[in-house]
Amino acid sequence: MNSCVDMDPDVALRLFEEGATLVLLGVPQGTELGIDCKSWQVGPRFRGVKMIPPGLHFLHFCSVNSPSCGGEIGPKSGLFLTLKPREILLAHWDPKEEDLDFSASKNDEEVNRIRSTLRELDPYLGPYPYEVMRKWVSLTDQISQELAVNLQPLSGRVCAFSDIIPELQFRHTKDRAEQPRNDTACQSMREGLDRLPKMKQREGTELRFSDIPKKTYPPGASPAEITRCSMDLSYSLETVVEQNYPDQPLNLLGELQFAFVCFLVGNVYEGFEHWKSLLALLCRSEDAMRKRKELYLGLITVLYHQLGEVPPDFFVDIVSQSNFLTSTLQDFFQFATGPGVDSTLRKKAEKFKAHLTKKFRWDFDADLDDCAPVVVEIPEGVTVD
Repeated sequence: MNSCVDMDPDVALRLFEEGATLVLLGVPQGTELGIDCKSWQVGPRFRGVKMIPPGLHFLHFCSVNSPSCGGEIGPKSGLFLTLKPREILLAHWDPKEEDLDFSASKNDEEVNRIRSTLRELDPYLGPYPYEVMRKWVSLTDQISQELAVNLQPLSGRVCAFSDIIPELQFRHTKDRAEQPRNDTACQSMREGLDRLPKMKQREGTELRFSDIPKKTYPPGASPAEITRCSMDLSYSLETVVEQNYPDQPLNLLGELQFAFVCFLVGNVYEGFEHWKSLLALLCRSEDAMRKRKELYLGLITVLYHQLGEVPPDFFVDIVSQSNFLTSTLQDFFQFATGPGVDSTLRKKAEKFKAHLTKKFRWDFDADLDDCAPVVVEIPEGVTVD
C-alpha cells in the first residue's frame, strides 16, 4: 500500500490525529484486501489501515491459495463498519474460516495495549486511500449506520457467493427414502432437475432487503384498478415505504445505494437484482412522483453518481440486446415531465436526461410503444364485464 497521492498536508494531519485505525493481524501475504472503492494485495509487512475518515466504510477481502496450491482467489467477503474519530478496531485472521475475527475489539485491555503501541505499528499500517473518499461518500451518503446494520446479513458478512444448504438434511433413513431414486437413468431434463435436492440459503447469511410486493394492486381491486396499478406502481411503492420506512422514506434511497455498493464493490449479484427491482419500482410510480418530490430529487442525485461508475453497455442484456436502464428511465422521464409534477423536479429530470443523452448517447425519445397492450394478471374470482 502506497501512501495517498497528492493529499493536502492539513487533511493528512487532521486524519492522522482524528482518523480511525483498523489493526488487522495475521492476514496472509497475497490476500486481496480493500476498503471502500480501493483494494490491494497484502504484503509481508501489512498490519492494517490508518487515517480512516470517521463514518461508514466497507472492508472487503478475498483469501488466496498459496502459489504451490494454484494461487486461486476465493470469493469476496466484506462488512460495513461505522468508525468513530480515533477509534481502533482490532481483528485477527482466522485461517480456518478464512475470515477476520473482530472479537478482540471487545477486549478493552487488548485495544488499549494496541493504542499504546501505535507508534511502533505505524510503519506497518497503510494510509486510507483518500483519493477515493469523494467517490465513496457520493455512493453511500444516504446509508445511515442503523440502515447498514438492518440491511447487512445477521452473520455480519456480505458474501459474493450464497452459502446454501439442502432444505432437508437427510439425517434419517426415512428422509432419504422419500427422495427420488438416483439409480436409474433420467428420462427427461425435468426428471433430472426434480431429483436434485432442494436448496436454501443458510439462515443468517441473507441480505435483508425490503420485500417488493409481487401483486401491484390492493386486495379486492376491480379489473380497472388492477390495470391502472400495473401501469403506475405507486401502490406498490407506498406499500414498501409504509412497511419499511414510514418515518424516513428517504431510507429507500439508502437501500438503493446499499444494494448498488454490494454489487459494485462486494460482487454480490443479488445486490444488482434488488437494485434493478427498486429502481423499476421508483421510476414507474407516476402518482408518487407528484407526492414525494424530495424522494425523487434525491433519486436523480443518487443515480447521477451511480451511473458515473459503470460503462455505458453495462445494462445491455446479452440475450435480448435490450437495455434495462434506458427503458426504465424512459418511463421515469415521461412521468417526471407530466402534469402535476413539481417544477424543480421537472427541471432536474430534464437536466439529468440531457446529461445521460450526451454521456451515453442513449435515446430516451424513441417510440414509447404507447399502443402496446399491458398484460395484466386478473385474480381468480374477478370477472371482466
